Amino acid sequence: MPLPFGSESWLFIIVLGLIVGILARLVIPGRRRMGIILTSLLGIGGALLATWLGQQLDWYDAGEAAGFVGALVGAIIILGLAQLLRGR
Repeated sequence: MPLPFGSESWLFIIVLGLIVGILARLVIPGRRRMGIILTSLLGIGGALLATWLGQQLDWYDAGEAAGFVGALVGAIIILGLAQLLRGR
């Protein structure tokens, strides 16, 4: 599986994952107790989900990574599912 943002630099992936994670947390309402590491992992996970889902739906070819918007949508999906499963 390709790296999430189409880059070979892990520092770039972590920083972009943090930005995507922060934006996803701002889009979904509610209070979450997540630190900087979990927020970065949320963004990276969103990018991985978007890459995988995009390839399954033939939006991306094998070897193509999700873009910034795809990663944001993937992170929002992950955050929404976590909130749904967690409940109140």
